[in-house]
Amino acid sequence: MKFRTIAITTAALCLGFTAVLAQDAVVEKREQMMKQVAASTAAMRNIAKGDKPYDADAIKTALTTISTNMKAFPDQFPVGSEANSEASPAIWKNEADFRAKANKLASDADMILASMPTDAAGVQKAVGTLGANCGSCHETYRLKK
Repeated sequence: MKFRTIAITTAALCLGFTAVLAQDAVVEKREQMMKQVAASTAAMRNIAKGDKPYDADAIKTALTTISTNMKAFPDQFPVGSEANSEASPAIWKNEADFRAKANKLASDADMILASMPTDAAGVQKAVGTLGANCGSCHETYRLKK
Protein backbone atom coordinates (compact mmCIF):
# COMPACT_ATOMS: atom_id res chain seq x y z
CA MET A 1 0.00 0.00 0.00
CA LYS A 2 2.87 2.37 0.82
CA PHE A 3 4.47 1.69 -2.55
CA ARG A 4 1.23 2.62 -4.33
CA THR A 5 0.98 5.93 -2.44
CA ILE A 6 4.62 6.74 -3.22
CA ALA A 7 4.12 5.85 -6.89
CA ILE A 8 1.00 8.00 -7.20
CA THR A 9 2.66 10.92 -5.42
CA THR A 10 5.76 10.64 -7.63
CA ALA A 11 3.65 10.51 -10.78
CA ALA A 12 1.67 13.58 -9.69
CA LEU A 13 4.87 15.50 -8.98
CA CYS A 14 6.31 14.51 -12.36
CA LEU A 15 3.16 15.66 -14.15
CA GLY A 16 3.29 18.96 -12.30
CA PHE A 17 6.95 19.42 -13.17
CA THR A 18 6.23 18.61 -16.82
CA ALA A 19 3.45 21.20 -16.87
CA VAL A 20 5.80 23.85 -15.46
CA LEU A 21 8.44 23.01 -18.08
CA ALA A 22 5.85 23.18 -20.87
CA GLN A 23 4.66 26.58 -19.61
CA ASP A 24 8.23 27.86 -19.46
CA ALA A 25 8.81 26.68 -23.04
CA VAL A 26 5.75 28.59 -24.27
CA VAL A 27 6.85 31.75 -22.46
CA GLU A 28 10.38 31.36 -23.82
CA LYS A 29 9.10 30.90 -27.37
CA ARG A 30 6.93 34.02 -27.32
CA GLU A 31 9.74 36.04 -25.73
CA GLN A 32 12.09 34.86 -28.49
CA MET A 33 9.54 35.85 -31.14
CA MET A 34 9.24 39.30 -29.58
CA LYS A 35 13.04 39.69 -29.46
CA GLN A 36 13.15 38.95 -33.19
CA VAL A 37 10.49 41.61 -33.82
CA ALA A 38 12.44 44.10 -31.69
CA ALA A 39 15.66 43.35 -33.57
CA SER A 40 13.86 43.76 -36.89
CA THR A 41 12.39 47.07 -35.80
CA ALA A 42 15.80 48.24 -34.57
CA ALA A 43 17.39 47.35 -37.92
CA MET A 44 14.78 49.44 -39.70
CA ARG A 45 15.12 52.28 -37.20
CA ASN A 46 18.90 52.39 -37.78
CA ILE A 47 18.29 52.86 -41.51
CA ALA A 48 15.55 55.43 -40.88
CA LYS A 49 17.86 57.49 -38.63
CA GLY A 50 20.74 57.29 -41.11
CA ASP A 51 22.93 55.23 -38.77
CA LYS A 52 23.03 52.50 -41.44
CA PRO A 53 22.77 52.85 -45.22
CA TYR A 54 19.54 51.91 -46.96
CA ASP A 55 19.48 48.15 -47.53
CA ALA A 56 16.45 46.70 -49.32
CA ASP A 57 17.32 43.14 -48.28
CA ALA A 58 17.54 44.13 -44.62
CA ILE A 59 14.18 45.90 -44.85
CA LYS A 60 12.58 42.92 -46.58
CA THR A 61 13.97 40.53 -43.96
CA ALA A 62 12.81 42.75 -41.09
CA LEU A 63 9.29 43.15 -42.46
CA THR A 64 8.99 39.45 -43.22
CA THR A 65 10.08 38.56 -39.69
CA ILE A 66 7.60 40.99 -38.15
CA SER A 67 4.77 39.70 -40.32
CA THR A 68 5.53 36.01 -39.76
CA ASN A 69 5.99 36.35 -36.01
CA MET A 70 2.90 38.46 -35.47
CA LYS A 71 0.70 36.04 -37.39
CA ALA A 72 1.77 33.23 -35.04
CA PHE A 73 2.17 35.31 -31.88
CA PRO A 74 -1.39 35.19 -30.47
CA ASP A 75 -1.28 31.40 -30.47
CA GLN A 76 1.61 31.50 -27.98
CA PHE A 77 -0.65 32.42 -25.05
CA PRO A 78 -2.46 29.28 -23.93
CA VAL A 79 -4.44 29.52 -20.71
CA GLY A 80 -2.13 28.83 -17.80
CA SER A 81 0.95 30.49 -19.30
CA GLU A 82 0.51 33.77 -17.43
CA ALA A 83 3.17 33.11 -14.78
CA ASN A 84 6.80 34.18 -15.13
CA SER A 85 6.22 36.53 -18.04
CA GLU A 86 5.54 40.15 -18.84
CA ALA A 87 2.17 39.24 -20.35
CA SER A 88 -0.77 41.03 -18.78
CA PRO A 89 -3.79 39.02 -17.65
CA ALA A 90 -5.72 41.33 -19.98
CA ILE A 91 -4.54 39.13 -22.88
CA TRP A 92 -6.72 36.27 -21.69
CA LYS A 93 -9.62 38.58 -20.83
CA ASN A 94 -9.58 40.38 -24.20
CA GLU A 95 -8.25 37.70 -26.52
CA ALA A 96 -10.11 39.02 -29.58
CA ASP A 97 -8.62 42.50 -29.19
CA PHE A 98 -5.15 41.05 -28.54
CA ARG A 99 -5.40 38.98 -31.73
CA ALA A 100 -6.68 41.99 -33.66
CA LYS A 101 -3.69 44.10 -32.56
CA ALA A 102 -1.20 41.38 -33.54
CA ASN A 103 -2.97 40.88 -36.86
CA LYS A 104 -2.93 44.64 -37.53
CA LEU A 105 0.83 44.72 -37.04
CA ALA A 106 1.27 41.72 -39.36
CA SER A 107 -1.05 43.26 -41.94
CA ASP A 108 0.74 46.61 -41.82
CA ALA A 109 4.10 44.86 -42.22
CA ASP A 110 2.70 43.00 -45.26
CA MET A 111 1.34 46.25 -46.72
CA ILE A 112 4.68 48.03 -46.25
CA LEU A 113 6.51 45.06 -47.74
CA ALA A 114 4.22 45.14 -50.81
CA SER A 115 5.06 48.80 -51.44
CA MET A 116 8.67 48.40 -50.23
CA PRO A 117 10.24 51.66 -49.00
CA THR A 118 12.93 52.84 -51.40
CA ASP A 119 14.85 55.20 -49.14
CA ALA A 120 15.46 56.18 -45.51
CA ALA A 121 12.45 58.52 -45.49
CA GLY A 122 10.18 55.67 -46.56
CA VAL A 123 11.68 53.42 -43.90
CA GLN A 124 11.13 56.15 -41.31
CA LYS A 125 7.44 56.31 -42.25
CA ALA A 126 7.21 52.51 -42.02
CA VAL A 127 8.85 52.51 -38.60
CA GLY A 128 6.32 55.08 -37.42
CA THR A 129 3.41 52.93 -38.58
CA LEU A 130 4.80 49.75 -37.06
CA GLY A 131 5.87 51.50 -33.87
CA ALA A 132 2.37 52.83 -33.27
CA ASN A 133 1.06 49.26 -33.46
CA CYS A 134 3.72 48.01 -31.07
CA GLY A 135 3.06 50.78 -28.58
CA SER A 136 -0.68 50.24 -28.64
CA CYS A 137 -0.34 46.57 -27.83
CA HIS A 138 2.40 46.96 -25.23
CA GLU A 139 0.45 49.66 -23.44
CA THR A 140 -2.51 47.33 -22.98
CA TYR A 141 -1.04 43.84 -22.88
CA ARG A 142 2.45 44.06 -21.41
CA LEU A 143 3.15 44.38 -17.71
CA LYS A 144 5.51 47.14 -16.66
CA LYS A 145 8.74 45.90 -15.07
